[in-house]
Amino acid sequence: MRALIIDDSRAMRSILVGILDEAGFDTVPVADAEEALALLDSDRNFELALVDWNLPAMSGLELVVALRKIPNLEDLRLMMVTTETELERVREALDSGADEYIMKPFDKEMLLEKLTLLGIDV
Repeated sequence: MRALIIDDSRAMRSILVGILDEAGFDTVPVADAEEALALLDSDRNFELALVDWNLPAMSGLELVVALRKIPNLEDLRLMMVTTETELERVREALDSGADEYIMKPFDKEMLLEKLTLLGIDV
């Protein structure tokens, strides 16, 4: 399974790559929404995208909305990975097209549990 990791923090990208690689994913990390959109324009063979809310230029929420409008990405599972903890933010992300939401800080077990909730065998 291929996973796209979209986070402007190099440390967070490294943590997520480590967890997902260990769980058997083929991961591709990118630093911002523009890079993610450019990649997905040429390669739509991803099953999962982990999206940070606080990205430069285009927020993760805006990216989720944009991704949901792209043909042939309807099955891409989107998980917001963020420090945004307000219930209204969670609701906004889910209403905008995110499939799941995990709040930082989290640990490996929490992330794997969220993937299981998405129907991804880990």
